[in-house]
Amino acid sequence: MLRAFLLIVVGLSGDPEHGKLFHKWGATLADASEKVGIPADRLVYLADQPGEGDAKVNGRATREEIDKALAGFAKAATPEDVVYVVLLGHGSADTGSGAKFNLPGPDIGPADFNTMLRRLPARNVVFVNTSSSSGPFVEGLSGPGRTIITATRNGAEQFTTLFGGFFVEAFSAEGADADKNKRVSMLEAFRYAKGEVTRAYEREGLLATEHSMLDDNGDKQGSQDPMPTGGDGKLAAAMSLGSAADAVPLPADPKLRALYLERRDLERRVEALRLLKDSMDPAKYTGELEQLVTDMALKTREIRAIEGAPK
Repeated sequence: MLRAFLLIVVGLSGDPEHGKLFHKWGATLADASEKVGIPADRLVYLADQPGEGDAKVNGRATREEIDKALAGFAKAATPEDVVYVVLLGHGSADTGSGAKFNLPGPDIGPADFNTMLRRLPARNVVFVNTSSSSGPFVEGLSGPGRTIITATRNGAEQFTTLFGGFFVEAFSAEGADADKNKRVSMLEAFRYAKGEVTRAYEREGLLATEHSMLDDNGDKQGSQDPMPTGGDGKLAAAMSLGSAADAVPLPADPKLRALYLERRDLERRVEALRLLKDSMDPAKYTGELEQLVTDMALKTREIRAIEGAPK
């Protein structure tokens, strides 16, 4: 079964104005994750300081708490699950210590996250750093099964970024779901945020000081224009936190409830199979996909027969 585990980290704000903004983004993403079916036991939300509207915050955004959260995911997740990490806040970079995400206490860099992520059994990890100077995280974290998204293309882009707000907005924006499948993939969220950032700078007549990147083929080279059929973008196109359908309350009738759960499991198996497409024999992939799609159609027919039967 393909399940999503989500860690949201709101780092140091630097000033009250930015703090309010970052906390708003974090709370919005936490709310959105609930609406697409991520339960509380698979969501950890850490913030530099508890703030108004942050009722879902589980702890303070320190290196120790991040390590603890990912260690918990390592125990609970399976190879078929996907772990998502989203960083919201400020970043920095210099030639001595490299790129860092700013936290209360010691800051945290790609090498630190690499150590934590390697413990995860999940074959697929999505890591999103929306902070300034986040570009070096692409090279530092790139690898098989990893989708890495950064708000900037290098460490020199040090101004506060807009990308995080629009990335979070994508999960509730109708225009972000480009293929209209009621799920916003990581690729769709990236492209939506990138487009909105570009428009924001153009409206103000300013030269853009941030250029977002996505890498999902493990070559340590991010792309500014990833596509579902390109070198970067294939894996990100298959990754989504979930859909509103996953959060819909299940029927009270035991038989109908069981059918809904069976269909939901088939849907997730289809998602997991699509993630493995490139590593499978084409004939085997097609055969398994056709069987799963057929099983889903039959399960839907059973559900409709019961729901349409006279009470």
